[in-house]
Amino acid sequence: MPELPEVTTTVNGIKKEVVGLSITDVWTDYFSPLYTDKEHIKDKNYFSYFKKQIIGAKIVDAERRAKNILIHLDNNKTILIHMKMTGHIMYGPYRRSTPKEKRETKETWLPVLDGSLKDPFNRFIHLVFTLSNNKHLVMSDVRKFGKVIVIETGALHSHKDLHHLGPEPLETSFGFKDFKEVLLKKPNGKIKQVLMDQSVIAGIGNIYSDEILYEADVHPLSTVSKIRDKNLKKMFDSIKNVLSKGIDFGGDSTSDYRNIYGESGTFHHHHKVYRETGKPCPKKGCPGTIKRISLGGRGAHFCDTHQILY
Repeated sequence: MPELPEVTTTVNGIKKEVVGLSITDVWTDYFSPLYTDKEHIKDKNYFSYFKKQIIGAKIVDAERRAKNILIHLDNNKTILIHMKMTGHIMYGPYRRSTPKEKRETKETWLPVLDGSLKDPFNRFIHLVFTLSNNKHLVMSDVRKFGKVIVIETGALHSHKDLHHLGPEPLETSFGFKDFKEVLLKKPNGKIKQVLMDQSVIAGIGNIYSDEILYEADVHPLSTVSKIRDKNLKKMFDSIKNVLSKGIDFGGDSTSDYRNIYGESGTFHHHHKVYRETGKPCPKKGCPGTIKRISLGGRGAHFCDTHQILY
């Protein structure tokens, strides 16, 4: 699932390319009977409402909150997009496929230009915004888990998808004291799971929690209340460092994620532990080996020597 660095990278691209443009049409084939009468474009009635709210409106800004993309319109509406497990947003000129092309490829929308948008990971187009410059903002989502809704901008912070979220870890106002306070809301929790809990800290997921704990010398099964202050401080610094690096490298494309130009990020080339099972620990002087365990249905990767279990 795209985490804070990937969502930030996407939002930065949206801000660069589409702010100032108007939405002239929107198309989707996300529909599912499982979402009947739900606030979700997968419900056909809700999608009709969604279209009425956004067509003709101008995009005035975009921001990230946790793992959500928020696209603000000039009519006091905000489009919320959560890319979930396999979604990513792209920008460029697209066209509807011909019946023959669709029979051969099953693709409904095709990029007009050669280049990264034609990466096979980018072909699962299930949502298309047509823009006033005749280009498109689209979402590729092979497993169709993505969520898209429209909200009154003034009601964003009280909305059920946003009101429960914890602080943003890269905000300058988020200091070490704040970090300790939010962690101790879950004193008996396992630290990896607590770091990934969006009500505790916003935006951290499976990949970056592994890398953060590696840098902090803390085992993922450590109990929050037992971790020493020295290691908590290392963890706090590591959060700032690792997430910032993730943004600098354009996100992590271990799986499906691509930026709005259809290009891979490169953070996955800099993993120390995530999916590095069986390799020697890269920390200088450490004789350890990278191990993998299951924790809450997710994999946790760590060094079996320098990451201490508290």
